[in-house]
Amino acid sequence: MSVQSPISSVNDFVVRFANVNGSGSASANELFARAILRHGVPVSPRNIFPSNIQGLPTWYEVRVTEAGHLGARGGVDMMVAMNPQTWDKDVASIEPGGYLFYDSTKPMPTSKFREDITVIGVPLTAITNSTYTDPRQRQLFKNIIYLGALCALLDLDPKLVEQLIGEQYKGKEKLLSSNVHALHLGRDWALQNLKCPLGLRVKKADKVGDRIFLEGNSAAALGAVYGGATVCAWYPITPSSSVAEAFTSHCKKYRHDPETGKAKYAIVQGEDELASIGIVIGASWNGARAFTATSGPGISLMTEFIGLSYFAEIPAVIMNIQRAGPSTGMPTRTQQCDVIACAYASHGDTKHVLLFPEDPAEAFEFAAAAFDLAERLQTTIFLMLDLDIGMNHRLCRPLKWDDARQYDRGKVMTAEMLDEGRDFGRYLDVDGDGIPYRTYPGTHPTKGSYFTRGTSRDRYARYSEEGAVYADNMQRLVRKFETAQDMVPRPLQANAAKPTKYGVIYFGSTSPAMDEAIGLLEARGHHLDRLRIRAFPFHSSVASFIADHDFVYVVEQNRDAQLRQLIVNENGIDPVRLVPILHYDGTPITARFIANAIGDHQDHLKVTPLRKAVS
Repeated sequence: MSVQSPISSVNDFVVRFANVNGSGSASANELFARAILRHGVPVSPRNIFPSNIQGLPTWYEVRVTEAGHLGARGGVDMMVAMNPQTWDKDVASIEPGGYLFYDSTKPMPTSKFREDITVIGVPLTAITNSTYTDPRQRQLFKNIIYLGALCALLDLDPKLVEQLIGEQYKGKEKLLSSNVHALHLGRDWALQNLKCPLGLRVKKADKVGDRIFLEGNSAAALGAVYGGATVCAWYPITPSSSVAEAFTSHCKKYRHDPETGKAKYAIVQGEDELASIGIVIGASWNGARAFTATSGPGISLMTEFIGLSYFAEIPAVIMNIQRAGPSTGMPTRTQQCDVIACAYASHGDTKHVLLFPEDPAEAFEFAAAAFDLAERLQTTIFLMLDLDIGMNHRLCRPLKWDDARQYDRGKVMTAEMLDEGRDFGRYLDVDGDGIPYRTYPGTHPTKGSYFTRGTSRDRYARYSEEGAVYADNMQRLVRKFETAQDMVPRPLQANAAKPTKYGVIYFGSTSPAMDEAIGLLEARGHHLDRLRIRAFPFHSSVASFIADHDFVYVVEQNRDAQLRQLIVNENGIDPVRLVPILHYDGTPITARFIANAIGDHQDHLKVTPLRKAVS
């Protein structure tokens, strides 16, 4: 008997599934999330999985949120505990008044439960074993049986779940009927033996609207297709591999000549990350739009080639799906910890353009824009995703594309321009924006050729180690980077309902949790203006925003406050005015964490210090 009143909530709760990796639970858990979407209720799922193939714990969390919050909330209202290895940790994570769902085939000692939660036992193994004899079927259908029990407990419409199963197994009638049968085994048992529904319920709504359910990696890959990429060179690394896999899938659909069926793209798995970025730079030098997808360790290996792209001014796009480092770190955990590494990648004085999308929709848009930027600026462009955006499904606005949009190839000198007598110097700044003209190989039989080198050279690409020549070139690269400020996506600012001396800066996957945290902070009486940074180099509005506030919180998911460091370094800001709010345990940052960290600091600021009385 629970001494804590059970949580009662409609369309606003968190369910976490604790499973064993390789048990076949992923499909059933995702089916659960999609079923709630079919009820018209937004969900925000997150997959937490190990970096080995099989046997270690894995979790799948589904936040049910009619209000539409897409960030992690923190806390668990219902734990579906299917892994004995993590039982104690899983039970401890349940909110007071929450629910524990478990396989009750074997009795558990009372010491394994809590008095302040509601325990729901379903003999899943017994039901499965009495129905199926094949070991693999027992393992797989056990997951569908617990899904059926959850349908009864949470008041899900079984017809909508059946519809999803039908879509998943279209044309495979045997699999369809067996999965539907397993679903009803679990649902019927729960209806006959348990009080259904629980205090947690799903009620049909119309809050999803026209939003789509998409992974960031797939969206970025589609953006590469629409952005004109024809070459992808990559080496498998978690969590970026699905970018190349999705690009392959999209190209098979969109990049074959309709008449001949001939492929109009090249996808190469290099022997390592060095080969991959080398292929990208070679293809880009030759006029193709090319990219690679990687993660932190890959960036470390690519830095020499990245320096070549910067100094020889060859376009390239790198999609960096960040994970926890250093070294191998935590390959299947999320962080925003490659900001400094990418901003200044390679030795010497380098600065690179970084794009920070917040969701799959921006991942699509920024990926497509990255190829225009790479060719306009003749340099490497980094698309900075992370595991949380890249490998999790997220609700986002529909992807849009203007069919009249033309690719911007930047300053390219043609044969006609050369014949007109235009002065061509490969590193000659004719417009004052730091961006020179380039030619494609074979542009003209006698004019417009140059030697591409990674060593110092003059404005006409002639080798030179003269100090003045080198300095001239380096200063032009600075001008080019300054030009980029007005080309990249600008920050988005939202002001508080009341005038305030405080602000907050954030970026990327931190955005949904930050947006929700603002409401929690307002409930505590704290108001903040906010600025979401979407690119580096920073627009002048970043410095202006900081100047307009006494203190600005910088929220990010890494240990060393890397975005804060970059802001201080690039704008000469007094670091005391930038308060770091840091989360770096590998799990997505939550609204509760942000609100508590900022709220506690704000409360401290409001405390009036005691003053010594004057006698």
